[in-house]
Amino acid sequence: MSESSSETTVPAPAAPHPVPTASLRSLFWLFFQIGAMSFGGGLVAWVYREVVEKRHWLPAPDLMSGIALSQVLPGINITNLAVYVGQRMRGMTGSIVSLIALLVVPFFAVIGLAAVYAKIDSISWAHDFMAGVAAAAVGLVLSVTLKSVRAGIRGIGPIAVLIAVFVAVGILRWSLVAVVLVLAPTSVALAWWKQGAKTDAR
Repeated sequence: MSESSSETTVPAPAAPHPVPTASLRSLFWLFFQIGAMSFGGGLVAWVYREVVEKRHWLPAPDLMSGIALSQVLPGINITNLAVYVGQRMRGMTGSIVSLIALLVVPFFAVIGLAAVYAKIDSISWAHDFMAGVAAAAVGLVLSVTLKSVRAGIRGIGPIAVLIAVFVAVGILRWSLVAVVLVLAPTSVALAWWKQGAKTDAR
């Protein structure tokens, strides 16, 4: 048997996934627009559309991981998500730039609106306007929720956790903190077990 035929072929290591990058100017402009032109919520859906579908900065599973972290960690979801996206793009500097860009317009807008809140509240059509904005926000949140379900929830285990959270928090009105403390470790354990099963199968 020849020496070459007896050698074991070692597969070449897979090429590392390219790290997404974006300029600080692009980060600032994106989150400045989101902070300045968003009304009634739905900001997570806007970030998903811009970062994943339009600019292709991050793949959907990566952004979904960021959305999950932003919802679990203390603080406002959209600010946490801005920090996550900025850090993935340009590190600590990107996080700071994204957060400042997101908050600069709402900061001054809230101060201005607080001065005239009494007058706005007394206008009859203002409540109808806000109700319409709220309905649009619900639609945006629902759209990103359905996308996250398709991208990250596969199999019986994650679906069971999803249903359990909905029933416990949405119907039974149990404490959100208690539900997260119980079901988050359960969901992580299921994911590890599923990953281990896939590795053993190979």
